Parts: sequence; C-alpha cells; structure tokens
Amino acid sequence: MKNGELDFAAGAAPRAPRKVVPLSVAADVVQSEPAQAQAQGQAQNQAHAQAQAQNQARRGVGAAAGIAVHVAGLDWQAIEDELLSHGYACVPGMLTAEECRAMAAQYAQPELFRSRVVMAQHGFGSGEYQYFRYPLPSMVVALRQSLYGPLAQIANRWHELLGVDSRFPVEHTEFLARCHAAGQQRPTPLLLQYQAGDYNCLHQDLYGEQVFPLQAAILLSEPGRDFAGGELVLTEQRPRMQSRVEVVPWQCGDLVIFPVDQRPAQSSTGRGVYRVHMRHGVSRLRSGRRYTLGIIFHDAT
Repeated sequence: MKNGELDFAAGAAPRAPRKVVPLSVAADVVQSEPAQAQAQGQAQNQAHAQAQAQNQARRGVGAAAGIAVHVAGLDWQAIEDELLSHGYACVPGMLTAEECRAMAAQYAQPELFRSRVVMAQHGFGSGEYQYFRYPLPSMVVALRQSLYGPLAQIANRWHELLGVDSRFPVEHTEFLARCHAAGQQRPTPLLLQYQAGDYNCLHQDLYGEQVFPLQAAILLSEPGRDFAGGELVLTEQRPRMQSRVEVVPWQCGDLVIFPVDQRPAQSSTGRGVYRVHMRHGVSRLRSGRRYTLGIIFHDAT
C-alpha cells in the first residue's frame, strides 16, 4: 500500500462482469409482502455470495485496472429501470473488502484533500468529510470515468423525458471541460466519516451552474460490524403529494446510484411523466464508525 492505495504494479486480475440485482423481485403471481421480502432478501444474499467468491479470486488486485471492465459488464438497463422505479439502484460488491479498507485509510492523509468540512459548523449535521484534490486517486478516477459514460446515456434520456434541451457528452473529460469553462474547477469526489451520534441532514450536491443529474456512493464500512444506524435515506418531493422516503439496504463495497436533484417519474394515472425533486442524507449513527466514498461528476466553483 502506498499513499493509502493498493499497489497494482504486479498487474490487475480481470473482474468478471456482474449484473445488478433488481430491488423488486419479479413474479408470475401476486405474492404476499412477507414472501416478497423473503425473495428479495434471498436474491440480495445470492448476489453478495457471488461477489465474495469473485472478490476472493482477485484479492489485493484489480481495483483501478479492473473497474472499467467491471462497470461495462453491469446490466445498465436494469439499473435504469430501478432508478425510474425507486429513485436509486444498488450494485453489490463494486469494491472488495480490501479495496474498501484502503480507500477508507486515505481519510487520515490530509495531503490527498483540498478541504475538510466539519458539518456542525455549517448546520449540515454532525460528522465530517474531505474533498479530494487533483490529481485524484487512481481508483476514484477509474470509478468517475467508467461510470460517467453509461450514466450520461441515462441522463440524456431523462432530459428528453423532462423536456430539457441540454445533453451530456459521451466522455467525462468533455463534461469536465464544460464545468471548468463555467468556473467550476474544484474536484468534488469526497470521503465522509461518521462516528456515534453523527448524521447528515437532507441535502443536494449542487456546486454551480453545470450539474450532472446522477451521482454515486460506495459504502466502505460494514453495517452491523463496523457501525449501527447511519442509514442512507432518500426523499422524493412529488407534486401535490406528500414526500416519499427510501432507506437504502447496502453492504460494505456496494455502490448506490441516485439523483442529485430531480428525476422523471411515470404517473400512475397514465398522465405521462412528471418531475420529482430528491434529497438525500444519513440517519443518526448509533455506534461505531462509518466511511463512505462519494462520486460526484460535476466539479465545484
């Protein structure tokens, strides 16, 4: 390990493509809620077991070099369907346990970051986070670049559904050029650290005129072992309706994709598509310590 990153000088083992596991379990007959919950839990447990078996084969290697292949092999149609249905999509086992530990260890290296934010000082909640400085760690670069391409296709379809004229370029470097031309030149990927009693108020990660509508986060700590509480919470503000809440069920190494600000939603009455405004936050941590990697695709002013 060097500067908090795993040493990949010996090369990286290829990652086997992994399909996203839909949060809703399809069935030919209507199931009771307990049966649906059991089926969903079994599907998620199977996905995590497969991820663990594959991770054992590439233990200690494959982080930066293997991420592009890993991301390309995901079932992006299923991911888009989950985003439209539930407001988020979870991809199990994006990083191995060792990769998560290496990433979390970077929090203690201030030279890697451009700024540190103590949430209580700004009314954001309790806890802290640090924004990486350029050049970004290789794993963060790989995640940001490889995820952007398929997410840009989804974002463009969302803009079409919502009647928004702007479109996003294919390459992340092209989009960053737009950000930098607009005065948004500070990198936004970040590491977050929560301890017992900490929480993050509901918010949106908007940093300027240029906004990419999707972002991602990877949990670097294991719920139930490293910490308790601290759930990722998403809220939807729907027109002329009360807000809806989702609590994301994820494990260490899982990647969650969710909207930055708004998303299209299909009306249940057949009246077409409407706009949903979203916020996200973290509930109070009851014990332990929780680290999370945040991947935001637009830079900040």
